[in-house]
Amino acid sequence: MAGHSKWANIQHRKGRQDKLRAKLFSRLSKEITVAAKMGDPDPEKNPRLRLAVKEAKSNSMPKDNIERAINKATGGDGEDYEEIRYEGYGPGGIAIIVETMTDNRNRTASNVRSTFAKAGGNLGETGSVSFMFDRKGEVVYPAAAGDEDTVMMAALEAGADDVETSEDGHFIYCADSDLASVSDALETDLGEAESTKLIWKPQTTTELDLEGVQKVMRLMETLEDDDDVQRVTANLEVSDEVAAKLEAAG
Repeated sequence: MAGHSKWANIQHRKGRQDKLRAKLFSRLSKEITVAAKMGDPDPEKNPRLRLAVKEAKSNSMPKDNIERAINKATGGDGEDYEEIRYEGYGPGGIAIIVETMTDNRNRTASNVRSTFAKAGGNLGETGSVSFMFDRKGEVVYPAAAGDEDTVMMAALEAGADDVETSEDGHFIYCADSDLASVSDALETDLGEAESTKLIWKPQTTTELDLEGVQKVMRLMETLEDDDDVQRVTANLEVSDEVAAKLEAAG
């Protein structure tokens, strides 16, 4: 979502970091297993697996966990997961995309639909909101990786499309199909990234008042807590004023 750094900081201060970390490792393990099962178990020969492993490492996932996830696929005992995307509108008309990986389509659809309804939102058809987002590769570096010009030059030489720099770091964007090659080139110039992943980048964002943001946050947190959900994206923009109020509220 837009305002991603503020969102992360607020979640951290609200004490969700441990729960989120456990969920993150579970999500990363599932992605690694599926990627290895769909292609070659060697990350060097499987771009999707290479990206999954790279994201896992950037999130400090233990090497044993990564190897276990790959072995689960090659050993034939990994579950058969189906990737399904859900789209809808949350409180305040905020567009939301929910990416899932499930072994039970009916269970997941029921849970997602129920969560939207309870939050006062509406689940739509596939394509109902994704046209307002661009599918992009995102590589994130800390501010310490270099000044804006240095990072911009490295990003353009690597084949990236755009760079957004702020006090929270450098956010480098590229075509989704170029993420593996761009991230490899950036790693040579700038070192290991904080994050490397495919995202839905909103073309425009929407700001809500404090109450509206709180409602959307509750909806997104409930969705993220579902074991079948891999990632939740919204076109919500959290203003500095609202972010300060949220942090003050604890």
